[in-house]
Amino acid sequence: METIQYEMVQGVGTLTLNRPTRKNAIDAVMRRELRDLISTLPQQRDLRALIITGAGATFCAGGDIGAMGAATLAPEDGRDRMRHDYLSWIETLLRLEVPVIAAVEGAAYGAGFSLALTADIVLAAPDSRFCLSFMRLGLVPDCAVLYTLPRIVGVQRAKELALSARELSAEQARELGIVLEVTPQGRTLERAQQMASCFAQAAPAAVAMTKRAFNVSLNSSLDSMIDLESAAQAVARTSAWHTDAVKRFLNKQPSAFQWPKDLA
Repeated sequence: METIQYEMVQGVGTLTLNRPTRKNAIDAVMRRELRDLISTLPQQRDLRALIITGAGATFCAGGDIGAMGAATLAPEDGRDRMRHDYLSWIETLLRLEVPVIAAVEGAAYGAGFSLALTADIVLAAPDSRFCLSFMRLGLVPDCAVLYTLPRIVGVQRAKELALSARELSAEQARELGIVLEVTPQGRTLERAQQMASCFAQAAPAAVAMTKRAFNVSLNSSLDSMIDLESAAQAVARTSAWHTDAVKRFLNKQPSAFQWPKDLA
């Protein structure tokens, strides 16, 4: 692949945007490579967690403005291309049944900000900057951020961030709930790997069903969530992982799943 790198080690997949000389901006080649790779992730049975990061000093500067040029497609064709080239793989990321962790250093602008919000956990270095820069180009925020952002910060704040196109520091993003942790500079990927490695030791079915339940909870009724919880717990209780965990507890042994301590 020309613009991205992917490796999986002991159940942890790491997807690296790899155009550092262009601040990992997303061009047509990267869009295609992301779509082709991400479409395979649900079939990777050994995958237990996914990390998304950027090569060099920038997470992702958004779409490659230099490659945009003037619009040549009719609106209907542009809509279809948006769905095929962007939203197809964004939707796959959002529906992925393993935890997704974004390790952000430097700028996460435009579609880069949107990409970070496909993650379940966003980690950021102190120098990170987040900006929905679309309004500066006369564009509508895309890559599903119209769905993800208001669920994190609320509708009013999401509108303000989109309409103002103002920049957030890592600490401001943490205060709004966009970022979970601000890590020491240069160690964001290390922290992401710590967290991701824990999920390699977790119960896959329990992780998948927990993530799915939270993903649908804001659009569901209490009755629907109770039904989902009952069915999910019935499945989890029959897993070999649960049986082993109970034996460990009764034998006063530590759980196989242990959340990592903060970086020193």
